Amino acid sequence: MGNCNRSRILITVMTYPNPSKKYYETVCTAGITETGKWVRLYPIDYRYQPKDRRFQKYQWIEVDLEQQGAGNDTRVESRRPHLETLSFIGDPISPQNGWRERRYLIDSLPTNTLIELKTAYDNEKISLGIIKPSKILDIEIIEDDDDWDESKKAIYDQLLLFEKPLKPLRKIPYKFYYIYECPDSCEPHHSLIIDWELGNLFLKESERLGSDKAAAESVKNKFLYEMCHSDRDTSFFMGTSFPWNNWMVLGVFWPPKQYQPELF
Repeated sequence: MGNCNRSRILITVMTYPNPSKKYYETVCTAGITETGKWVRLYPIDYRYQPKDRRFQKYQWIEVDLEQQGAGNDTRVESRRPHLETLSFIGDPISPQNGWRERRYLIDSLPTNTLIELKTAYDNEKISLGIIKPSKILDIEIIEDDDDWDESKKAIYDQLLLFEKPLKPLRKIPYKFYYIYECPDSCEPHHSLIIDWELGNLFLKESERLGSDKAAAESVKNKFLYEMCHSDRDTSFFMGTSFPWNNWMVLGVFWPPKQYQPELF
């Protein structure tokens, strides 16, 4: 174990699992510390962890972190967690009262435009942040391969070879992109959404409706028409995929708007 610090982190981001040659499977996980600093936890093979280590979004955890990312990951927020030290600090924060407690924590964090985030990565290797779009225009749905490529299929063969209990992971046969505007850009941005909740919703709706195409439309209805409705104060949790300066939507924060009472 390298140089470790005991840290308290509010989990805000979990992405759909991805097969990994080295770690079998990984989930991009991120959150904020008690002092409002972003932290990325990697690697985490979430579905293969015992139940007492399966945290949820908006739950405080405590865990020992190595003060550098796995491998050659030089992004400033990246840390390697020692999951055997993980413990929960209470239940996940409730969205009750207009997401009041969640908003107290998230609204205190700085927001940026996509151009600002790209510049921050170039200059300082900052790779996590929040975008508050000036306008969310659409979700673009693009058909994708319906099965993992050969290199990722080989990972599951490896699991069987080492007799590791296999948990099937379906590949989502579509890619979903938010199309949105930022105040400092004349052209709309397109950002891939890799939120765990999107993947889970697609799988549930595909089973319920018996149609992948219909499931994709259900995802759009939820992530665009409900989560980005005019009565919601929507922002995006953003992050990069190492080692590139390409920013993706890791999660969506969509509390109800707060209205000032009328003054008479």
